[in-house]
Amino acid sequence: MVRGVLRGGGRGMRGGGGMSTRPPFKKQFIPRHPFDITLAEMVFPKCSPVVDDSALTAALLKRNQDLSPTPAEQTAIGNLVTKVQAVLDNLVVAPGDFNTCQLEEVRQVGSFKKGTILSGNNVADVVVILKTLPTKEACDALAKKVEADLKITMKTEVLTKGDQNTIKIHDRGFDVANSQATVRILIATLPQNLRKLEPEIHLDHKVMTGHLAAIRHTRWFEENAHHSSIKVLIRILKDLIARFEEFFPLTSWMIDLIAHLAIMNNPSRQALPINLAFRRVFQLLSAGLFLPGSAGITDPTEPGHIRVHTALTLEQQDLCCYTAQTLLRVLAHGGYKQILGMEGTTNFVREMSVWNGVVVSPLNPVYQKPTDKNEGDAEEDTEMIENENEDMGSDDNGD
Repeated sequence: MVRGVLRGGGRGMRGGGGMSTRPPFKKQFIPRHPFDITLAEMVFPKCSPVVDDSALTAALLKRNQDLSPTPAEQTAIGNLVTKVQAVLDNLVVAPGDFNTCQLEEVRQVGSFKKGTILSGNNVADVVVILKTLPTKEACDALAKKVEADLKITMKTEVLTKGDQNTIKIHDRGFDVANSQATVRILIATLPQNLRKLEPEIHLDHKVMTGHLAAIRHTRWFEENAHHSSIKVLIRILKDLIARFEEFFPLTSWMIDLIAHLAIMNNPSRQALPINLAFRRVFQLLSAGLFLPGSAGITDPTEPGHIRVHTALTLEQQDLCCYTAQTLLRVLAHGGYKQILGMEGTTNFVREMSVWNGVVVSPLNPVYQKPTDKNEGDAEEDTEMIENENEDMGSDDNGD
């Protein structure tokens, strides 16, 4: 430290004054990749024979089959989507006397389009991009117009779901439903219109931005994640998240990206078997893939090198990590059927359990909410973490 001060002071003095001209030191954020045994397998060769994972593989395939929609469900959703999109496409090219709003484009998004929908969740998503501003009155008028055109198109079909009306309007758009399926119409607008939105008149700006992002997500998925193993893993992870409330904060887009990473990001660049990829998801989360300071997974559809896990709070990141660590220990001792929901309950992530004579105790959180005494320091830490993306983007752009 002394030598550093003398060297700095010397340069400052040579500059003609007693003050150093060196700019103040700025701490640079350097994201770290968590340890990944799949990428480091050459450096850490296995000491024991390869474990027979045929039972886990069979259970994963069986679970995927149970979670997949039946042919009848697929047909019901597909038929309704086709009819609804035909009506919307007609409004794009030939709106006729409908002038409340103007449609620019209609795009299918979501799980049905990606092929990762779960059985019993017969909902398909369609984004409608408006040329005009998305007022609430325009959304209501479009819903009524779609309902009227569908009744003409589907004269022989019943467009009601129980005692509810055909059309159900909500803050994101509206739903079109029959007795077997639902099509969720999500309203968006052109990107240049987003800055013109007013909360009292138009639909929510954040919701509009999310719908435009859903189009980018679906386009990326179709181009990069079309392998069948990825879709199988996504379906299994979605079911797992629905059963373990500790994973509720994880979004569908996060699940898509981590499934793609677990299967395709390996030295061979070939799809990993489903059993290895399933284990790898918990290994990555346990190693801190979604923790502060981790490189995580960069969103491939957003500029600026945004890491998807920064959308989670610090408490949620910690919860996701230590829950995955508990599940990984259970999985290592043969508890895959309980993790997959084929047997038992999910209490073992909160209570002590025994697996083949081995006691697994659930881990405790590491992150602690700030108290009044250290609230200022905690706010600084939170601000630093929130700015990691900006620092990371500026450094990379500079390179």
